Amino acid sequence: MSRIGKKPIPLPNKVTVDIKGQHIDVKGPKGSLELDLPSQVTVNQDGETVLVERVDDSRVARERHGLFRTLVANMVEGVSKGFEKRLSIQGVGYRAQAQGTKLTLNVGYSKPVEMTMPKGINVAVENNTQVVVSGIDKEIVGNIAAKIRAVRPPEPYKGKGIRYQDEYVRRKAGKAGKK
Repeated sequence: MSRIGKKPIPLPNKVTVDIKGQHIDVKGPKGSLELDLPSQVTVNQDGETVLVERVDDSRVARERHGLFRTLVANMVEGVSKGFEKRLSIQGVGYRAQAQGTKLTLNVGYSKPVEMTMPKGINVAVENNTQVVVSGIDKEIVGNIAAKIRAVRPPEPYKGKGIRYQDEYVRRKAGKAGKK
């Protein structure tokens, strides 16, 4: 039995779950999310908890049991607390600006890189070098943060580029000069 799949998902206050067959809607103070479940997994609400169970012991059902339990738990956490990813920009003259749903990055290219954020994703810039991506869908927040990082990934020689706040970049020594 899946250790993750067995765990019940506690529902915080002000979060409601609506289950219609294989479709689940989660509503909370930050918004609402929905998910269609595969036929190998069922979801049951038991008071203030939600249980994800598999229909049989086939390999596909066992694979999806823990996955969909985690997806439903992320939906519950997203509509109650939300998710955020923090990125740090390092380099001389590198900076970011946010205007509404548009993020402009000046990271050493001849022209600034402009990115438009999808609906439901908020982007904020602190001190011109700290970018905060937040939203209720964990997958979309992570994908947007990865796309921002991919504009100028950190390089190992000088450490310039865009990195996650808690990311460690291993530095390399440069070329040894002639003696």
